[in-house]
Amino acid sequence: MQIQHLPYPDPGVPDARSGPRFLWWLGRNQLRGQLVSLAWGLLHFGSVSTLPFCVGFAVQAVVERSGARLALAGGLMALACVGNAVGDTFLHRAAVTNWITAAARVQQLLARKATQLGSALTRRVAAGEVVAVSTGDVEKIGWFVEAVSRFTAAAVTIVLVCIGLVVYQPALGVVVAVGLPVLAVAVLPLLPRATRRADFQREKAGYATELASDTVAGLRVLRGIGGEELFLARYRRASQEVRHAAVRSARMWSLISAIQVLLPGLLLIAVVWYGVQLARQGRITVGELVTVYSSVMILTYPLRHFEEIAMAYSFSRPSAKRAARVLSLERFMDAEGADGGSLGGAGEDARAGSREATHAGSREATRVGELPSGDLYDPATGLLAPSGRLTAVVCGDPDAAGRLAERLGGHPSEKGTSVLLGGVPLDELPLDRARAAVLVQDKDPVLLSGSLRELLDVPASGKVRAEAALAAAQCEDVLAALVQGSLDADDPMDARITERGRSLSGGQRQRLALARSLITDPEVLVLDEPTSAVDSHTEARIAEGLRELRAGRTTVVFTSSPLLLDRADRVVLVHEGEVAAVGVHRELVHKEPRYRAVVTRETEEEAALSGVLNEFDVDELDELDELDEIEETA
Repeated sequence: MQIQHLPYPDPGVPDARSGPRFLWWLGRNQLRGQLVSLAWGLLHFGSVSTLPFCVGFAVQAVVERSGARLALAGGLMALACVGNAVGDTFLHRAAVTNWITAAARVQQLLARKATQLGSALTRRVAAGEVVAVSTGDVEKIGWFVEAVSRFTAAAVTIVLVCIGLVVYQPALGVVVAVGLPVLAVAVLPLLPRATRRADFQREKAGYATELASDTVAGLRVLRGIGGEELFLARYRRASQEVRHAAVRSARMWSLISAIQVLLPGLLLIAVVWYGVQLARQGRITVGELVTVYSSVMILTYPLRHFEEIAMAYSFSRPSAKRAARVLSLERFMDAEGADGGSLGGAGEDARAGSREATHAGSREATRVGELPSGDLYDPATGLLAPSGRLTAVVCGDPDAAGRLAERLGGHPSEKGTSVLLGGVPLDELPLDRARAAVLVQDKDPVLLSGSLRELLDVPASGKVRAEAALAAAQCEDVLAALVQGSLDADDPMDARITERGRSLSGGQRQRLALARSLITDPEVLVLDEPTSAVDSHTEARIAEGLRELRAGRTTVVFTSSPLLLDRADRVVLVHEGEVAAVGVHRELVHKEPRYRAVVTRETEEEAALSGVLNEFDVDELDELDELDEIEETA
């Protein structure tokens, strides 16, 4: 794989059981690149290591006054220099390629996992940790993957040079062959402590990244309550902890580097001293002494790669562990029993038979590529959203409402039976088809930076135009604000939207996100609190526009707003994870105290008074209202 061929057509299925297994999987999947880098590394290090032999050969030729041997030594040195230059150039090229392609593979895997899990990802892993993995951790993982081949080439070169020195000059060669392995493993006792300090530093850095991400995401709210200084102080403390941890880690790595410099120097002194003694005794020639001395000096270069591979592994192991943790997350699905389960809620039994009758036909239709259609049913709660109707869901717990919305979209954050669409379990559908059939807009939708035209350029049926969706979402003032805030955009569609729409208010972001969802025009649209940040007048118009634009399509709205509930064809109350009541808003608000408590936010005293009033017949209440109107008119 070359850089120009990125991205990968298929990044593969990673081994995410642990960090080391994930690193091993990455290395195996880049075996060709590793072998290419190893070959160029052997040429580079081999050429560097032959220079001492050429120098020793040249010195001995001068001592013996042999011009022919001196010319041969010069030719060998020139050849070694050419091999060194070519090998170093292409080794660097291959190493960078391995680094970038490994990082790109990890980024593709993370992006694929994010698209698979959707909003459930940030419910199971902190958003800051995902950011840390996809940025700094990816770079460190790529560093280790590319360093392996260079380390292997350096290790092989050292072994070959030691063997060559033993054969060339046994007396000094044995000293070098014994000393170099000692140098290579001398720092091993320090690596566990260095690794722990590096892990601690990465942990602190990850926490600081999460804190910064959360602070930036909630900056508008923090400014509204005057909490930015508090969070800034927290980030300062976290940043200082990262700095202290980095200094302690750097001290340990500095000690390892110092040992890597000191011990080769001591070995060099020992070789020179012993070699001089042998030369004085006439047991070796001057050229042989220069060769061995130069070899020891040159071998300190490949020895540095032992330190690098230790650092690369120490820093990449926790990064790989975090990446493996994210990549090991799977969609919760339990298709077994998806067709079963008790059917809770009023009016559900009448629909169970028809759902079972259409199950086989719907399943057969999905095999040939058609999207399933029909009623949306959740066996876990008993929630039923009839096809082609607007269903409002009231849930007292906002977090439970968000989890239920995710379940209806086919990507739940908790284990359970699968949601059925037209009798077909969504978990049995390919992910892209499940999401094409059911679109979920969560309560905190994200607006990507770019122009409004780019924001609304989403996969869609083509039946809903952008103008109609924007009008239904009541975005007229949003468009005006975008034009006013843009210097060179007369057309609102060309106006720029900042990152996550930070220049817009919460209500404006909600309405643009709603317009984007309406343009998509899915078979089933699930909206989680789509109007929680808009005023009541705008909310009433949005409710009417939503009802008109989605006529004949299945729409589920999680809300406690009476304005939206009053325009729904069907209202479902979910209490403690089960459907507790089904009806229309005006009926439930009179007959169901739990529903009324959520929708009206009434206190216990008000609930007691409502209980007394509920003893009257609804018709009697209507008569009382008419009498009040007559008295007011009089």
